[in-house]
Amino acid sequence: MFGAELPDIAALAKNAGDADREFLRLSIMAELDAINLYEQIAGLTKNEDIRKVMLDVAREEKTHMGEFQTMLLLLDGEQTEELEKGALEVEEITGRRFSPHKTGR
Repeated sequence: MFGAELPDIAALAKNAGDADREFLRLSIMAELDAINLYEQIAGLTKNEDIRKVMLDVAREEKTHMGEFQTMLLLLDGEQTEELEKGALEVEEITGRRFSPHKTGR
């Protein structure tokens, strides 16, 4: 996502109405990029040790993403409401109820 150009965090802090929420969203995006990269590498490498390490690190990045998402939900009531609406829509479509404590692993 970010490629060679990282966002100008200092400029965001000056221009954003609520910079903290923007910082958290950028952090979530960075974690998702890292997860995708590590899982892709794990899927492509022929070295079993590298695959194991990449999947372990990807799992850690998922925890980081969850931490940032939790902070964002604490700061942004609208985000929380929309997340809940989305979960209800998925339940209506699939018949499966979302619970962050019970995943479909």
